Amino acid sequence: MAKYPFKSEVNQLLHLIIHSLYSHKEIFLRELMSNASDALDKLKYLTLTNDEFKQIDFKPQIDIMFDEKDQKTLTIADTGIGMNQEELADNLGTIANSGTKNFLNLMTGDVKKDSNLIGQFGVGFYSVYMVADKVEVVSRKAGEEKAYKWTSDGKGEYEIEDAKRDRNGTTITLYLNEEGKDFTSRWSIESVVKKYSNHIAYPIFLHFSETKTDDKGKKQKSEMKVEQINTASALWKRSKDDLKEEDYNEFYKTISHDTDDPLTYVHTHAEGALEYTTLFYIPKKAPPDMFRVDYKSGVKLYVKRVFITDDDKELLPAYLRFVRGIIDSEDLPLNVSRELLQKNRILANIKSASVKKILSEIGKLSLDKEKYKEFYGEFRKPLKEGLYEDFTNRDTLLDLIRFKSTKSEDITSLSEYKQRMKPDQKFIYYLTGENVETLKNSPLIEVYRKEDIEVLLMDDEVDELVIPMVIKYKDIEFKSVNRSDAASDLKSSRDNKVDEKEIKPLIEKIKEKLKEEVKDVKISYRLSDSPSCVVADETDPSIQLQHIMKAMGQKDLPQIKPILEINPEHEIIKKLGAVSDDVLFEDISKLLFEQAILIEGVELKNPTQFTKRLNKILARAL
Repeated sequence: MAKYPFKSEVNQLLHLIIHSLYSHKEIFLRELMSNASDALDKLKYLTLTNDEFKQIDFKPQIDIMFDEKDQKTLTIADTGIGMNQEELADNLGTIANSGTKNFLNLMTGDVKKDSNLIGQFGVGFYSVYMVADKVEVVSRKAGEEKAYKWTSDGKGEYEIEDAKRDRNGTTITLYLNEEGKDFTSRWSIESVVKKYSNHIAYPIFLHFSETKTDDKGKKQKSEMKVEQINTASALWKRSKDDLKEEDYNEFYKTISHDTDDPLTYVHTHAEGALEYTTLFYIPKKAPPDMFRVDYKSGVKLYVKRVFITDDDKELLPAYLRFVRGIIDSEDLPLNVSRELLQKNRILANIKSASVKKILSEIGKLSLDKEKYKEFYGEFRKPLKEGLYEDFTNRDTLLDLIRFKSTKSEDITSLSEYKQRMKPDQKFIYYLTGENVETLKNSPLIEVYRKEDIEVLLMDDEVDELVIPMVIKYKDIEFKSVNRSDAASDLKSSRDNKVDEKEIKPLIEKIKEKLKEEVKDVKISYRLSDSPSCVVADETDPSIQLQHIMKAMGQKDLPQIKPILEINPEHEIIKKLGAVSDDVLFEDISKLLFEQAILIEGVELKNPTQFTKRLNKILARAL
């Protein structure tokens, strides 16, 4: 027998699980059923595709036994692929190699939220310590002769020793504590299994003793009975007419480890040139790893109901990584490899049709404004990523995207914006930035408010990247209002009567003082209330885009200076022309530039100098 310490993160995790999730303790059984099903899936695949495993007598099943009198134990056994000594140490001694720290960071004390995170981060096995003081795992890997027993009380270390098991698979025995004693009842076990695991594709047998009574009410000798307590059918292969919404919801929880019902689902049986079945779910909440590079795919691939993989990110495009579900093909070979999957024309056609089906379902969801707001609040960013990832479906995606606006308290679609456009309006105007309140008060949209023209307010970082690539919506071009010529087509620009020759000396003087900070200084035809603003030249990236690129690791970007626009009708600009003190003129010029930068939500390079200049001007004014 050898003893091993848990890694430090495991100890921290066990403490959180044991002390935070008691009120949602039944999820441990859901997790053990799901793990057993996965083990059976893996062995079934090998027995069909790998010569080394074809001789195994594969009889897939899960058995549940319990002792309600003496030791208070609950035992779950499967006939799946099993684990050897090394795998027991790797899988049970080191939790969720890729996600443990993220899981710990996301644990909040919110029972419902934390219970959802358990399965999604691959730490489901450890939920057993909510109900057990000690756990024994006896496992024998398929194709190997030796079995091993893993034992731990969850308090800092575990033991692994040689053991005996008649055949491949895993047996988990829980020595239940006070919190777990409810699970030594036939009815409590059966209700939890039916709730979470009814549609696992393998039979789950419950072993229990039943005492009968005679006609006079006297108890007779107890008999051991075995009953299958789940339907054990591939739900996705059943007719939609035979299924109820609760069936779909239960199955979703089985494959997603979510305790909430899904927001919506779409079930398709395709026949013809290709024969396949898909069942896709859209969750209510975003998966916790949605913005991680190593996110886990939520879609399982089956061939003729045989599990192939749940770790292929090619099954759906990355921007639909929040979707959960099943693809089951009748046309792929069982032994298809990962490399072949990525290049397979059959799967490519299924993927293309699946994307259209999912987007169509999201389109139906958008007809319910309140429900769509719930969806959009969770998944708008990946959906926007699709605008540059998926050219084929770009028009469909554009109809699903929503934005904040100067003319709507609610989010608005591009179609709704188009309907509100003025008769002579040529462009869809938009402004990007980090904060919608800052955008609403930006001097860049003053002229648009004056002319009653709607501006879309885009405060997601991804907007700055994708909208310039989209170019048009239904033949109407997008136009960013933070570009130097954005207001050139407006009536205010055409009717402006500023004497440019008269103001040119002032512009040249400001330009000289700001030559290190700006690319140019120009008269502004977009400002009415503000003295100045900064814009990007037509061919240059905006200030926000430069910040995003730096945040993405592009450190050696060339310095691209903005253009300063000044409002010749503003009192400050009119009085600035009369300032003869050269130092004062420079301070005011720099303050005009710096306050324009601040209004755009961008940090100043030297806030100390800005404060000194501001204090000097204030002191002089007083």
